[in-house]
Amino acid sequence: MIRNPALQEFQLDTKPSRKPQKKRFLNYIFNEETGAILGRTPESWAKILVFYGIFYAALVSLFAVCMVTFLQQFINPRVPRLQQARGVIGTSPGLGFRPLPADVRSTLIYYKGTGYDSYKYWEDQLIDFLSVYKKKGQTAGAGQNIYTCDFQHLPPPGKVCDVDIRNWDPCIEENHFSFHKSSPCIFLKLNKIYGWRPEFYNETANLPADMPQDLRQQISNITNFNRNYANMVWVSCQGETPADRENIGPLEYLPYPGFPGYFYPYENAEGYLSPLVAVHLIKPKTGIVINIECRAWARNIVYNRRDRLGVVHFELMIE
Repeated sequence: MIRNPALQEFQLDTKPSRKPQKKRFLNYIFNEETGAILGRTPESWAKILVFYGIFYAALVSLFAVCMVTFLQQFINPRVPRLQQARGVIGTSPGLGFRPLPADVRSTLIYYKGTGYDSYKYWEDQLIDFLSVYKKKGQTAGAGQNIYTCDFQHLPPPGKVCDVDIRNWDPCIEENHFSFHKSSPCIFLKLNKIYGWRPEFYNETANLPADMPQDLRQQISNITNFNRNYANMVWVSCQGETPADRENIGPLEYLPYPGFPGYFYPYENAEGYLSPLVAVHLIKPKTGIVINIECRAWARNIVYNRRDRLGVVHFELMIE
């Protein structure tokens, strides 16, 4: 047969034959031509295993370092890591007073007359401050830890002493904290320092020379009766100058002239409330500013009037 030279020969594309499904799966498991296993050559598998081996080894090492660091420097939510001398607060607690003026720069408690609108702000301040003392049994878990303490019955481990402010008449809410009689009650509070234990002035010997005479006499009377009752962080308030001491009038301390020692040390136990001292100014002179200084007394409380250590200052003026 003679072909026509004008005709050109060409080859038609043909559809490649598909390997059977089983054959392709076996080739994926192990390819005989390339030596690949599961789609990767042994060299590729070696590289990726080395990479992830180094990556996870570094990750595990970093995690281990973090765990060791946290375990060595473990921060307990109830126990500060830096305490007393190692902490910012130090080893000598400060003294604070309530109610506080609206201006944080001021320490003046001022009101006019006996009208409710005049002293309402100060009463509201004290009601808010003392609200936690009234609701202590309603706090979840707090009521279970409260123990009725006294100088003969110290709190068991894990328990905290009760602060009962209901019988501090006239320094109670129902009596308007005596503001309406121009004889207000000022509450004092010792700042909390974890683990701090007061060193008491519980004997008449070696009392500080600058301790007020009436407080010295009170310590003497208490120690003669029962020395345990003298385990107290004592408190004294007086006018700063001779004129202030004349104008301040007589004072009454409720329930004690200090903070009972059985409240210490403070260990951040559930339900703990700081003890309070209500200072009742029975008959202060009106129409004049009276500078008042209150001081806490313990052997390990530093006193420095200039730096306000161990002492608190405020002014009172009643028109």
